[in-house]
Amino acid sequence: MKFVIIFISLFFSKILFGADITVQMLNKLEKRNMVFSEEIIKINVGDTVFWEATDKGHNVEFISKNGVPEGVDKFKSKINKDAEFTFTVPGIYAYWCTPHKTMGMIGFVIVGDDLSNLDSIKKVKFGGKSKKIAKGLIAEIEG
Repeated sequence: MKFVIIFISLFFSKILFGADITVQMLNKLEKRNMVFSEEIIKINVGDTVFWEATDKGHNVEFISKNGVPEGVDKFKSKINKDAEFTFTVPGIYAYWCTPHKTMGMIGFVIVGDDLSNLDSIKKVKFGGKSKKIAKGLIAEIEG
């Protein structure tokens, strides 16, 4: 019975767990426009996230001001191109699609269950729809 409850909880969660995960960049998913297929991902140090340019017009950019752990270099993919990043520094990484960041196209990667930079993440300046979406996702991370 415990297994069933855990499975159901994970199935309905917005948080995706695992190694070497693929996230799609989409124009529409369910009732949302301009969205990543997974908004919160938990991985281990050394795992890779692949962002698939499923729909045109999207990219991935780490939010460099307050949005990544200390010592992490800038990362920004080209529009319409698949991208990948291997995470070697534990912590929370906030990212967005540069052209659609105010439309709510944001996501978070949590590496190594390390939430030590959560206060910094809370200082990220999200605009437009992303402000409300970020608030909900951060609450879920704190959960």
